[in-house]
Amino acid sequence: MANYKDIIAKFSDKPGGIIEAYHALQKEFNYIPPEAVEEAARVFKVSEAQAYGVATFYSYLSVKPRGKYIIRVCESAPCHIAGADEVIKAFERELGIKVGETTPDGKFTFEFAECVGQCEGSVVVTINSRPYHDVTVAKVPTLLAECR
Repeated sequence: MANYKDIIAKFSDKPGGIIEAYHALQKEFNYIPPEAVEEAARVFKVSEAQAYGVATFYSYLSVKPRGKYIIRVCESAPCHIAGADEVIKAFERELGIKVGETTPDGKFTFEFAECVGQCEGSVVVTINSRPYHDVTVAKVPTLLAECR
């Protein structure tokens, strides 16, 4: 596993590098550790509040530890109409957690997603950014089985 300081340093001379660094940190750790936010503030010469603001502004980024598998259900209007509410309830039942939570074993995090731009396949679910189209309640156990 890479060191958060090394990851941040790779982007220190790029305009907008803080966002690229955060994406790289998230790819490595599945979230942005608090000490990495402090380091980003120092390296990019912004206040810790500003660095934290960037880290929490984008829904894709997280400053809280997340599971190995990040499951996101699109909550756009087309997905909502196609039955996203029922799919959400099915994931919550199968995982034993609510949206915004991580399973006690640290394996799954369940989140909402803004539109992922694939409305023709509603309901769209992403697992670690890989999209799954036309997800129904019946497909939820199969999707989770692929991760287990």
